[in-house]
Amino acid sequence: METAETADPPPLGLYCHVPFCVSTCDFCAFYQEKPRRGDILRYLDGVERELALCPPDRAAGTFFWGGGTPGVLAPEALRRLGSAFLRANGAAPFEWTVELAPATVKRDRLAVLREMGVTRVSLGVQSFDASTLAALGRQHLPRQIYQAWDWIREAGFKNTSLDLIFAAPGQEESRWHADLAEAVRLAPDHISTYCLTLEEDTALFIKLAKGRVRVDADNEAALYRATWAFLEEQGYAQYEISNFARAGHACVHNLNTWRMAEWLGYGPAAASQWRGQRFQNPANLDRWLKGIEAGALLREQVVALSPETLLADALVFGLRMNAGVEPEVLARRFGARLPAALRTLGIRLEEEGLLSGVPECWRLTLEGRLRADAIAVAVLECW
Repeated sequence: METAETADPPPLGLYCHVPFCVSTCDFCAFYQEKPRRGDILRYLDGVERELALCPPDRAAGTFFWGGGTPGVLAPEALRRLGSAFLRANGAAPFEWTVELAPATVKRDRLAVLREMGVTRVSLGVQSFDASTLAALGRQHLPRQIYQAWDWIREAGFKNTSLDLIFAAPGQEESRWHADLAEAVRLAPDHISTYCLTLEEDTALFIKLAKGRVRVDADNEAALYRATWAFLEEQGYAQYEISNFARAGHACVHNLNTWRMAEWLGYGPAAASQWRGQRFQNPANLDRWLKGIEAGALLREQVVALSPETLLADALVFGLRMNAGVEPEVLARRFGARLPAALRTLGIRLEEEGLLSGVPECWRLTLEGRLRADAIAVAVLECW
């Protein structure tokens, strides 16, 4: 019988936050800095030292670079960053994702990424419509999307993905359908579709507070339904509420994260889940570097991960995936007991038509997926 002592360690991923952006999109709440040469050099020094101070304890199977905009880094900076990760890991990962913005895609940068072993490129398109891009505060133009996509395909990455946003201010249903159809025409391996979320301290949130934009929940629900039906018809299987892929092209790094595996984050604002803790690096370049230079990494928002916490989170994120979750299997995996209230909740949600498969494998119905956030809150309240 397998025990905690003999069980294989969970998959490990390495995340890198590249915090540099030329401009801030109106919907973006991620930490970022202007790409000044001096700061970029300080950042690269810091990541190299952080990898030395906190190396992975085993070879990671996935790398994921997000931001910010990793593509603002010059070819030599990309090569230096990639080399640091490969040295620290001791091996090339099975999957290596880099997020790119259309305006930053250049042939020489793509050549470096391909040469280093990057397998997956995710292009932040958001929309193919100029007026929608303007409403989101995006700085690229539709023509830049097509040029970037041609170069990405030309470079020959194994896995390509397009990110889109719907329910943007002023975006009519017909415009969103046109965006979806255009994304499918470009034939990526993976498509992510995100409903616009108005985060505090963003330009769009301020416009919402002033009544200049509004949230229409009924319209959002209609767009969700239309998106799921259309992409399924086009051969993109939904594997998570916002993510669709052709067979064999789901994002492994994200799947492992949602399944409560382990990951180590490097760079300012990067989060980690490792060795029984969840924590975040300071969302400030200077403070992050200060800890590194002192040889004592600064970790914020530290949470001790009890078996119950991991179980609850695995259920919440697992329910977002179309494969669903097996509560009893997860309880055994984490060595935690399922609360009686959770069993009662599952029965009620099934009676309401929001859940199926109780008690063995819980899967949200189509209506349940539309209410996933509320169901997540109800699950967490069972503890």
